[in-house]
Amino acid sequence: MTAVTAAQTVAPQAPAPAESALARAIRRPAPAAADDHDAERCDVCAADVPPAHRHLLDAHSGEIQCACRACAVLFERDAAGAAQAHFHLVPTRRRRLPGGSAEELAQLGLPVGLAFIVIQPDGAPLAHYPSPAGATRWELDPEVWQRVARQYPDLAELEPQVQALLLHTARGNDEHWIVPIDDCYRLVAVIRREWRGLSGGSTVWPAIADFFTRLDERSDHG
Repeated sequence: MTAVTAAQTVAPQAPAPAESALARAIRRPAPAAADDHDAERCDVCAADVPPAHRHLLDAHSGEIQCACRACAVLFERDAAGAAQAHFHLVPTRRRRLPGGSAEELAQLGLPVGLAFIVIQPDGAPLAHYPSPAGATRWELDPEVWQRVARQYPDLAELEPQVQALLLHTARGNDEHWIVPIDDCYRLVAVIRREWRGLSGGSTVWPAIADFFTRLDERSDHG
């Protein structure tokens, strides 16, 4: 797999269905990392929230919203009912894909080395490639995805819209993660902020490396 370049961000795509709310949201500015912003308010009840707080995905608008502890607990307890609603609590667990290898995951046919895959409400896998313009979408072959998912049972358990398989095989890296969707928003924001010129400039790849270092620090190692 190769690094993301300006040319690759406009690679031909398979015909896509009507754009999902999440796909629209990926193009918007990402929520700041927990330690990168001042106090905010809960988008549900307007209570103050600390820098480290949970998020909700509004599946209708595709927006990520802040949630205070009380509201997060409410949505967590009502997870079954929330599945029928348009607000979904974004999980917090981050973990490496057990046994993931670039060779086996290459079956997915991703044309670039930095991407994340989100399962849509209808079960279809949709890849996104972070770029200076946001995120380019690429439809994956559902049969190929199912074949890979059989090799990696963790992929079959991805929560639609709020979890993603995040891959970074550009420039000799070998990172394969299952992450909450707000981490993907943060990665998009990093690239949009740091990208310079046609090739990305001198700061974007160190910033991406720092993102994955911090991801590892926040991960569930056990």
